Amino acid sequence: MTSIPKPRVQHPSSTRNALGLSRRDYEGGMSTLCAGCGHDSVTAALIDAFWQLDIEPHRVAKLSGIGCSSKTTAYFINQAHGFNSVHGRMPAVATGANAANRELYFVGVSGDGDSLSIGLGQMCHAIRRNVRMLYVLENNGVYGLTKGQFSASADIGSKSKKGEPNVQPPIDPVLLALTLGASFVARSFSGDKAQLVPLLKAGLMHGGFALVDVISPCVTFNDHEASTKSYLYTRQHYHEVAPVDFVPLRREIAAAGPVEGGGAVRSVTMHDGSTVHFRMLADDYDPTDREAAYRYVRAAHQRGEVATGLLYVDQGNADMHGVNGTVDRALTSVPFEELCPGNAKLQELMEEYR
Repeated sequence: MTSIPKPRVQHPSSTRNALGLSRRDYEGGMSTLCAGCGHDSVTAALIDAFWQLDIEPHRVAKLSGIGCSSKTTAYFINQAHGFNSVHGRMPAVATGANAANRELYFVGVSGDGDSLSIGLGQMCHAIRRNVRMLYVLENNGVYGLTKGQFSASADIGSKSKKGEPNVQPPIDPVLLALTLGASFVARSFSGDKAQLVPLLKAGLMHGGFALVDVISPCVTFNDHEASTKSYLYTRQHYHEVAPVDFVPLRREIAAAGPVEGGGAVRSVTMHDGSTVHFRMLADDYDPTDREAAYRYVRAAHQRGEVATGLLYVDQGNADMHGVNGTVDRALTSVPFEELCPGNAKLQELMEEYR
């Protein structure tokens, strides 16, 4: 998936997890994305999440479609299983792979172009089936591989690098997932590793479909003035639902200590002089109330803010295997006689559909 291998060099004093593995053991190839791309920050967060959870690399299945975001799977966990599907079809491939081997940790990495246009129906049905997987949607509002056309998540009034305004209303993946009944919905920012890593860990351990929408600005086609998916716009309109620190692109900026109290605001000055305002989760916010979560996200959007954090979770829903009553182990471990019981059983099954 990449033509640039990463040197296998580790310091002997590297911190190890419970498996005796360092973070380097969860890395992949060298990134070929544009220098400064937010997607590389998402990769670093994924590496940290898997390392901290002590997940064995060979028990991970990485899936992607087409786009800049879909290259991410090449940049973490070389030893994992992987499949790069055609444009927009990653959710269907993930569903089939999960049906065959429920014992793996599935992570699908997609983008707003891959998921919200050609792959919209695919994602909707993965949500409806509650496929157990972490679904990372790297959201930048443009088609980066084809020179920056607007994607379905581009906001009205946002201008392209050439100056043309977008006149189509956006599809918000968070609101869509809440409407379709997703059992885990979260949103974060690629530059906020301290918030993003815990969300990814929670999504990996969730017993169903876990969507994490990550605002990840495109430095080549969508990081200019008048873009609503730029670093500057996101920093100025960032609305937190959890206390976080901020990890910028080139050098970490540490906030001056935590703030106390629900709804409190912490302001951090960035390298370019802009200020991002972090708002803590209000004391009365309930992430188990789907309707309240929907209203919260809508209200933040109307104020020109981006609501982030764990917005909704439901741990009571059965996943795809629970709904369909499948065997409690991977099909790869089922004996041939059980998997293929013979023609008589097939004919008995066919009679049910006549």
